[in-house]
Amino acid sequence: MIAEFGIDPNRPYVLFVGRMTRQKGLYYLLQAIPHLDPKLQIVLCAGDADTLAMQREMEDMVQELQSHRDGIVWIPKMVSRQTTIALYSHAAIFCCPSIYEPFGIINLEAMACGTPVVGSAVGGINEVVVDGETGFLVDPHLSMESPHDPIAPARFEHGLADAINRLAADPDLCERMGQAGRERVERHYSWRSIAQQTYDLYRRLRPQRA
Repeated sequence: MIAEFGIDPNRPYVLFVGRMTRQKGLYYLLQAIPHLDPKLQIVLCAGDADTLAMQREMEDMVQELQSHRDGIVWIPKMVSRQTTIALYSHAAIFCCPSIYEPFGIINLEAMACGTPVVGSAVGGINEVVVDGETGFLVDPHLSMESPHDPIAPARFEHGLADAINRLAADPDLCERMGQAGRERVERHYSWRSIAQQTYDLYRRLRPQRA
C-alpha cells in the first residue's frame, strides 16, 4: 500500500502526518531535512493549509529539497484511515514538530502502531510521549510573546534532526521504544483502560455511606 506513494519499502523513513499550519511545525521539520541521515526517507503526509500562500510556500520548500535529495515523499492530502495506519506501521520514526498541541492524538496513533516518536516538548505531547522511553522530546524554546514561535529556530531544527538521527542509527533502540509506546497506549489510553480509570474516579468521588 505504501509503495503506491513512491515509498521504498526496503528503506527506513521518518513520517509526518498533519495539516499545513503554523502550529503543526511542518516548516521546522522541512528546515531540519538537510541535517537528516541521507539513508532515511522522509514521508510528509500534509493536509489542508491555513492559507493558499502557506500551501504554496510549503510546496516550494519541498520541491527545493527534492532537487537536492532523493527519498522525500510529498503527499499533499489527508489519506484514508487504513492508509494512515499503514504509513504509521511501516515508519521507522514518527515526528511531531508542533509548536502548539493541546493533546496530539497523532502521537498516540503512531505509538499504537509500534512507532517511536520524536516530538516537541509542548502541550499534551509532554503527557503522551515519555522522553527516553517511547521516543524523544525536543524543547522548541518558544517565545513568551505572540505568535510564540521558537526563539532560536535553528536550534530547534537541529534538535529534531539530532533526535531523529539518533533513532535512525540504532534499530534496536527504535524497536524498544516502539514496543514501549505500544504498551503505554494499551496501559493508559485503550478504551478498557479509560473505562477503568473513569470507574475508579467515580468510586473515589462517591460519598461514603455512614
